Amino acid sequence: MAERKGGVYARYDGRPYTRQSERVPRVNYVRGVPRPKIQTYQIGDQRTEFEYEVAIRAEEPVQITHRALEASRVAATKTMGTAAGASFFLRVYPYPHHVLRENPQATGAGADRFQQGMSRAFGKAIGTAARIRIGQKVVGIKVNEDRIDLAKEALRKAKMKLPCKVSTVILKLKQAK
Repeated sequence: MAERKGGVYARYDGRPYTRQSERVPRVNYVRGVPRPKIQTYQIGDQRTEFEYEVAIRAEEPVQITHRALEASRVAATKTMGTAAGASFFLRVYPYPHHVLRENPQATGAGADRFQQGMSRAFGKAIGTAARIRIGQKVVGIKVNEDRIDLAKEALRKAKMKLPCKVSTVILKLKQAK
């Protein structure tokens, strides 16, 4: 089955669906949840104290799928890595805990004979999403003053991968030594 767009799951309603079993699946746990595609949340030089953090914040409550988080991370990292080298620290703040479900629909000749329609429509787990509140940071890049414009450009490319309105903010951190 083809993958749906991330915007299909962007609406933020209902309670979180997050109880995953590590070892022993029980009745009240979610079973068969695929691992998130995003595995790396922190990239770059973690030891250096940078002067500024350029971040994108959500302007509306939204669910961002694990694939959208990974796509925005890759876009920002590629821009920063080619131009800035190792003089930055990028962090993806949210973790995708919320389990997404899909009720698969049969297609093709004779599909009406075995398609269940909306009976037993709860669906199977197909991925995960992060639930973002208004004003919450999604991606942040710590840089020195000479790389602020480059970080803004990297986050502009990362914004295009997200299914919500976001704003770019520049935060002054404590003075670097």
